Amino acid sequence: MARRSSPAPTAAIASEAGPAVPAPISAPVPVPGTTPVTALDRTAAAFFDVDNTMMQGASLYYFARGLASRRYFTTIDLARFAISQARFRLLAAEHSGDIAQAREAALAFIAGWLVDDVQRLSEEIFDELMADRIWSGTRALADQHLAAGQRVWLVTAAPVELGRVIASRLGLTGALGTVAEIRDGAYTGRLVGEMMHGPAKAHAIEALAAAEGLDLTRCTAYSDSINDVPMLTTVGTAVAVNPDGALRRMARTQGWDIRDFRHGRKAAKVAVPVALGAGVLAGAVAGGMALSRRRKKL
Repeated sequence: MARRSSPAPTAAIASEAGPAVPAPISAPVPVPGTTPVTALDRTAAAFFDVDNTMMQGASLYYFARGLASRRYFTTIDLARFAISQARFRLLAAEHSGDIAQAREAALAFIAGWLVDDVQRLSEEIFDELMADRIWSGTRALADQHLAAGQRVWLVTAAPVELGRVIASRLGLTGALGTVAEIRDGAYTGRLVGEMMHGPAKAHAIEALAAAEGLDLTRCTAYSDSINDVPMLTTVGTAVAVNPDGALRRMARTQGWDIRDFRHGRKAAKVAVPVALGAGVLAGAVAGGMALSRRRKKL
């Protein structure tokens, strides 16, 4: 198990021309419940997947629930979405065609939405539905890295804005996530780059390491999913957290540490796991949401 940690929450610098890049940290920020940090460990860091790793279930599922409670779409749409995502995860139906279709639906979903409104909703919904679903064991692992002076990033297929809210609420350094293009403060319905999924997570970590001067052999990555093997093998230490069956088998073969914070049957999932990152709302979109008529009400 990795014993290092990362401190300071830092803002991310976003531009309309490209993906967000975390801003450099100039001083350590104490984390409640941890020993104050006197110096940063600038070459080591930790990277955490979000869904089923840091949080029970899927962040975007809870975000969708929050939108449904605010009448942005119906509970029937939410149920369609939940069933669709459960099928994707349990059947491992993450083929390129599925991902492309989900991505297009998700982008159509956010086109025209104001960034400030999505930020506000993300904060409200995290406090209402997500805060109590953070795995205390995984949070403790992140805090260990913070206490050792290391930086900690979330790496998620969800929109980077939602990832940043979660990171900020947990006192982490920042988040790498799927970046949607922004013009004049609103989403255009196009991506900047690719979804933060599979190999894209590894590429993002490598780019961040180059920008921040990290030694990847001293870094640690945490995930629950076999789909994150590219991320796990990019760093020096890989840890399987609440792993699916395939990742558990690989972790045993590779000698990786395994941490399971679930109770009861391992196969039981809280809420609905995410399989398609930025496309997780696609089931609801494809199910006939008429959100385009409600965007102005955000």
